[in-house]
Amino acid sequence: MKYYSTNHNTPDVTLELAVTQGLAADRGLFMPERIETLPESFFRDISSMNFQEISFEVAKKFFGEDIPEYTLQKIVFNTLTFDTPLIEVSKDIYSLELFHGPTSAFKDVGARFMARLLSHFLGKEKKMVHVLVATSGDTGSAVANGFLGVPGIKVHVLYPKGKVSDIQEKQFTTLGQNITALEIDGTFDDCQALVKSAFMDEALKSKITITSANSINVARFLPQAFYYFNAWAKLEDKSRKVVFSVPSGNFGNLTAGLFAKRMGLPVSNFIAANNLNDIVFNYLKSGIYSPRPSVSTIANAMDVGDPSNFARILDLYKNDHQAICADITGTTYTDDQIRETLFAVYKSTGYLLDPHGAVGYRALEEELKEGETGIFLETAHPAKFTETVEAIVGNGNVPMPQKLQNFMKGEKLSLEFTSDYASFRAYLNELE
Repeated sequence: MKYYSTNHNTPDVTLELAVTQGLAADRGLFMPERIETLPESFFRDISSMNFQEISFEVAKKFFGEDIPEYTLQKIVFNTLTFDTPLIEVSKDIYSLELFHGPTSAFKDVGARFMARLLSHFLGKEKKMVHVLVATSGDTGSAVANGFLGVPGIKVHVLYPKGKVSDIQEKQFTTLGQNITALEIDGTFDDCQALVKSAFMDEALKSKITITSANSINVARFLPQAFYYFNAWAKLEDKSRKVVFSVPSGNFGNLTAGLFAKRMGLPVSNFIAANNLNDIVFNYLKSGIYSPRPSVSTIANAMDVGDPSNFARILDLYKNDHQAICADITGTTYTDDQIRETLFAVYKSTGYLLDPHGAVGYRALEEELKEGETGIFLETAHPAKFTETVEAIVGNGNVPMPQKLQNFMKGEKLSLEFTSDYASFRAYLNELE
């Protein structure tokens, strides 16, 4: 399988180069040259398969031409040591719980898969690879823990100062070893811009080998298609139309869902559920994409003003606004609306949402039609936002998993930087 750039100004590359380079030379994002559909027999037998078995069949369509089958199976099975349960919250609305991995966030799937895939490719060489990752919250913790202790890899996590929760920050600033946290005086978009600038710096790349573990990397976002199939497999009534509501920030999660649909997953449509960062919501209404600086909200992992993966969506649909709108609708909510939904659902059902899941749930509550089944992605455990959630549902009502408690005991270690590229470049230039 070859991978091309969404900017179409650079030669196609192999999977190995797409993963190790992260970003194409023309600043585009890599896309697979084709999307394979799964056979009818797969969907007929899917309910009898577990998460690992389902994901392996999906992974073969993406990566099977480039990785030995046994190795790919090992990567998938070692990645998915946890399930993604489907929980009915209210009539016809289900939560796809993606927080049962090591860092209690959906990004554990893509980060763990990418770490193992990159380690496989690095096994052929003896050079150090530096992974650069910008985070608005959960990406940093998932990537840091996914790559922790992996030989030949050093991870550098860039995060916006004061704009991630205490637990999120502790999950990547307390690890040490091959993980370094860089605290940037700016927004997530500033962090992402620094990473992209490094990828365009040919002099720097001639000195050190860098790649990205954000969802701009194909090895991060493609595996996120796995849990869409797992969700459908768990539905008892597969005759109803299925709508996925996706809390959307950098849009890697939604893009993976669109890939799943192209592979044959019977999805009626997707809802791009946004907080106040409504850039794509406005595009769906107007056909005009106008990125702008992000604004801070209580659903901080979605605070993105120029979502990278939207370039993949435009490419997938050949910039056809009408075709995109046929598969995707959008919603946008204020912090007060998020709080209102989180409180109402907790009081009426006892189910505790996190702020991002609340955005996804509210979209279904407002948009779901008669005869449809709605599934929203519960992307992180509410305990990752304890202060915010307890302020809504009351102190002591947010259980703290032991694995999160363990992170809170560590000492924060980070390096402070401005959003100026020169200082970040100087730091990278000293690496070996």
